[in-house]
Parts: sequence; C-alpha cells; structure tokens
Amino acid sequence: MMKFGFIGMGNMGYAMLKGALNSFSSDEIIFTCPSSQRREYINSETNVAYAESNAECANNSKYIILAVKPQVYDVVLKNIHDIVSPDNIIISLAPGITIDDLKLKLGNDMRIVRAMPNTPALVGQGMTGISYEASEFSLEERNEIEQFFTSFGEMVIVPENLMNAVVCASGSSPAYVYMFIEALADSVVKYGIPRKDAYKLVAQTVLGSAKMVIETGEHPGKLKDNVCSPGGTTIKGVAALEEYGLRNSLFKATDACFDACSKKR
Repeated sequence: MMKFGFIGMGNMGYAMLKGALNSFSSDEIIFTCPSSQRREYINSETNVAYAESNAECANNSKYIILAVKPQVYDVVLKNIHDIVSPDNIIISLAPGITIDDLKLKLGNDMRIVRAMPNTPALVGQGMTGISYEASEFSLEERNEIEQFFTSFGEMVIVPENLMNAVVCASGSSPAYVYMFIEALADSVVKYGIPRKDAYKLVAQTVLGSAKMVIETGEHPGKLKDNVCSPGGTTIKGVAALEEYGLRNSLFKATDACFDACSKKR
C-alpha cells in the first residue's frame, strides 16, 4: 500500500504531488485523474505510479487527497465510499465543504483533514491552513501530516470555523498578487523598462518584501514606514494608493471570496 494517493491532478494536485517528492519517495505515492494522456505525462515527469480509477487509488493509499473541484466531490465520494475505512485518512482541499459534510457522506468514524493549500506549492513555497480533530490521530500520523504539508511550504493549524477565512488569506490570494505584479510591471513598461526586466524587478521585490515580513517579525506598517521618507517619492505613491482604494479593494475581494466559500456545499 502507498502512503499518499492523489485523486485529481489539476494545478493544485500536481503542485502538491511535486512538492511531496521533496520529502517522500515516488514509490510512496500514487495518483489518478480522468485523462489517460495526463496520467502518462505526470508518470513520465515524476516516476509516480498511477491508478486507473478513483477506487483503485483509494484502495492503495492510507492518506487520500481529494484534489478535485467541489462540484465533482459527490461523484468521487461515491466512487470511494465502499473502499475507505477508519484506517484511512481523507485530506479534503475543497473550500466550503466541512468535515461534518464529509463524515455525513463517508461515515462518522472516518478521519478527515480539511486543508487549504495554494499553488506556490509547485515551487516549494506553498502556504496551507489545515484543520482536524487531533484526538482522532496518533502522534505518528500527526507528524506525517505535518511532514506532508511542509514538504511544499509552510502550514498553520486553525479551528475549522476559520477555514473560509484561510481561503481568503492564502488560498485565493496568489491570484491577487499576480494581478499586482502584472499591473505594477505594466506601469513601468509604460516608461520604457523592457517587460521581462519589469516582471523581474517587481516579482523579486514582492518576494523580498514578503521575506522581510516573515523573517524580521516587524509589523508590515512599520516596514512600510521605513521606506517612506518625509516628503519623498514613496509616500506620494502610498498616498495615491490610499486615494484610489487599494485597501478597500482588498477588503471587498476578501468579502466576495468569503461569501463564495460560505455558499459552497
């Protein structure tokens, strides 16, 4: 039996599988997805074996990662319902689908980890929020869960009632960061910087700024103030962002994302 079985190989599932190979060998992992062409491609890229069906994948794994879209969860759960047991651990990535929702469909004795990773897992810089009932898992299992999620980045354990907010904070927000990078790069391409250089200048600045927040432990507002000399160029740019509603736009984006998560069932 394999340790990890991935059902679904979209962007998120593939990113996690690639990341997991940093800590686990290819012969500890199996995956499946509907496309035979994609199965062959991923097998050739990773040397990870694939199963022909969801049932076969679940039957050969202890940890079963449901890396499929929420709208096909019901189909996948029917495929594995008669195969999984309390010896398995189900890892669900779907926003808006609760642990209780899954236990209702798979059995109250099933052990569920609810997780919200993000696509930077593909480059080992993912951020995952997870929730589970610790008393249902052995110390060894909890350690393996942590090892799995930190194999492609960082993780935090949060109460399940905060998982929708985690989607807003890290699950969906890479899209906002990419939009910021693209827009800021466009704004300097307008002044003549070649596009390739503009993307590198901006993306590295975002990366470095993020590391400053994490590694210094300083409040982002203080780090911002450190760049803003009185009467200087930066504070004028910050004032323009405030005038045109950067903060309000982010609050509105989070509200829209949170509302969408709350409606998913």
